[in-house]
Amino acid sequence: MGELQHRFKRHERGSREAFSCTAPSDLDMMRVTMNVITRLKSKTPSPYKLTHIETNTHDTKTFRFELPADATLDMLPGDFLYVHATINGKQVKRAYTPSSLPGTTGFFDLTVKRYEAGSVSKYLHDQQIGETVLMSGPNTGGHWVDGMATRVGFVAGGTGITPMISIIRWILTKNIDAELFLIVANKTEADIIFRQEWEQNVQEHPNFHCHHVLEQPPLEWSGSIGRITPNILQHHLPAADAATCIFLCGPPPMVDALETTLKGLGYPEQAIILP
Repeated sequence: MGELQHRFKRHERGSREAFSCTAPSDLDMMRVTMNVITRLKSKTPSPYKLTHIETNTHDTKTFRFELPADATLDMLPGDFLYVHATINGKQVKRAYTPSSLPGTTGFFDLTVKRYEAGSVSKYLHDQQIGETVLMSGPNTGGHWVDGMATRVGFVAGGTGITPMISIIRWILTKNIDAELFLIVANKTEADIIFRQEWEQNVQEHPNFHCHHVLEQPPLEWSGSIGRITPNILQHHLPAADAATCIFLCGPPPMVDALETTLKGLGYPEQAIILP
């Protein structure tokens, strides 16, 4: 989720306990082996080695962290980790949703936008391959549970796209029977994260739809201009009914405003999920 501080309000559908592969324990690192795959969950900060860095945009990078070859994070799509750091003598932590496909073994990815006012994002962008970063979790977020909806809307602003990519990758890779509608807002075209993947998904998956909104578009821009409006939501999200859920993530002012707008358009509170 990046430096966004909107994790404290979540609407969840379905029980996390029903899908958990871990049991309560006093151990800092819990390992549950199922079908020779070890699922990891850490209550206290544990070190993860940085093995690869990929540049996504001018200010966003994806950081790959090492896991044992037979291990994966114990999480559902949309759950998150805390990154812990000591900055200027002060211990801080920030929540980030892994962008890699849940269930991937041997590694996981965090996609992070660098903010000048974001101490932890700058800390991560300063890390070098081979160094370790302390993290705890995964922790339960506003996640996807298979079967919770057959029409799924995603509304993301900036790095609010990171929990969406995990959920979208899961649904498309698993060939889950669901139609996906993504609205993603950015300042400029250069700020669009995962753009090539969105374009490829549109071409390869008829059940995936994507609409971009830019505040500062280039000439001959075919998407929407400005900010996400009620009209954009009405035209590019599935209708509000029992088969629909909407994931919403972005800067807190945007989330607050659009959550109110979505409710005004008829989406019930329990159908609006904040990763």
